[in-house]
Amino acid sequence: MDYDGGTGSKFAEMNTVMAVDGAGQKFGNISNQEYLLQGSIFDSSVEVLIHRLRGLCDNTDVGPESFHDHEVSFALMSSGASAAPPVSFRVRRAVDDPTSAWQLRYLGNPELGDKSRPTIVRSILDIPCASDIVEFLKELGCRREFDCVSKGFIFRKGRIKIVVAKFHRYDSSKNAADLEPVTGSHYVEMSVVAPSGQDTVGDDMKLMADQLKPLIVLDKVVGDYNRR
Repeated sequence: MDYDGGTGSKFAEMNTVMAVDGAGQKFGNISNQEYLLQGSIFDSSVEVLIHRLRGLCDNTDVGPESFHDHEVSFALMSSGASAAPPVSFRVRRAVDDPTSAWQLRYLGNPELGDKSRPTIVRSILDIPCASDIVEFLKELGCRREFDCVSKGFIFRKGRIKIVVAKFHRYDSSKNAADLEPVTGSHYVEMSVVAPSGQDTVGDDMKLMADQLKPLIVLDKVVGDYNRR
């Protein structure tokens, strides 16, 4: 997301990102709907969970993907007297590869329709961008909410993605290995990104989540859905 124009051109580009909800409704083949289940597990039990996932997921011979990312959370607050929820963005880059591209993620608010759905459903969009993305978001008026470092593994079962991650407090003065953990638990997330209207995806995810019980319960988390 490089830019060289004035403020107007910057806002026009961000408006394109924020219009993805409408685009997804108009073009059914755009994979911009995320189906999501979340949970957590104590550090003392995470190795058992990883062993279980190795047996259940694809590519058991090569093992899961690993990641180690610095992530920055931004919120664009609504102006005026409107009570609309803030627009959430995440910016991330690999800690162990300074040459890697920054990634911008737009996170829509959860849909409040059918409460019998087995998963959270929200709009999502991932975009590779230039290294000045943090300054770009600040100029738009976005509020920098927090920084963190996440490290963990990604497992896949068909189109289902499962993330097992540990969050650490970001401190630019410390080495990555010396960062303080946020909690004594690992965050676990199961998700699928698919075109709008494929609600049967949620049933497949629920079946997969049931295979991880009672070790961990993945469910629709009420509260701040704007995670990794």
